[in-house]
Amino acid sequence: MVASDCTVKAIVRPSSNHGERRAGAAVDMIVLHYTGMKTAEEAIARLCHPASEVSCHYVVDEGGIITQLVPEARRAWHAGASAWGGERDINSCSIGIEIVNPGHEHGYADYPPAQVEAVIALARDIAARHGIPDARVLGHSDVAPGRKMDPGEKFPWDRLAAAGVGRWVAPEPVTGGRYFQEGERGQPIEALQSMLAIYGYELPVTGVFDARTRDVVEAFQRHFRPARVDGVADASTIATLHRLLTSGPAEG
Repeated sequence: MVASDCTVKAIVRPSSNHGERRAGAAVDMIVLHYTGMKTAEEAIARLCHPASEVSCHYVVDEGGIITQLVPEARRAWHAGASAWGGERDINSCSIGIEIVNPGHEHGYADYPPAQVEAVIALARDIAARHGIPDARVLGHSDVAPGRKMDPGEKFPWDRLAAAGVGRWVAPEPVTGGRYFQEGERGQPIEALQSMLAIYGYELPVTGVFDARTRDVVEAFQRHFRPARVDGVADASTIATLHRLLTSGPAEG
């Protein structure tokens, strides 16, 4: 029987969908996804089927059972077109964890406690073994804004951070006040884009609140200010972003 790479209890079910990591690429990132499918078995079958051309390193089901599909030394095909902190081959430098959840298209559900605890244990184990910084424990939506929404606004990033995995700050409450939205331009927009880019989001600093800026703001909200995900940079979003940047290291 093939042993898992992790020190937590895991089943091994090999997928053929993987390749070599880019020469010299070290694992320094964890990317969390949801499966977006109705059952764990359906998701694992797809992640193992050669025709799908997708895979991940680990799957965590609703009951907390962990299945490893791809060896950590190999490049799994989970992130697709994505970027973070100037890195555009996310698959080569990351470990991908798929969390079983139907996702926004199939009745997005809360994450059960047993599943969250298993994700915490797995991510903590991976981060410790590879020396992965908290700021590089990310969601698929962080590295692919506008294209992906997972693991989504219901994922409890605060619980992970409390257990020593990933970054989190208390979000500023949603209130009224000045806000910025698509179509606006000027120095405040440039400052907003700069802050998001400094944290790691792939966003040109143009001073124009365009569709890309809206997508990145929405991705930030899904992760760090989930009470309202609308792509509008309100006072709560900007204050939360500022608090995140001043509370610890980021990418830039």
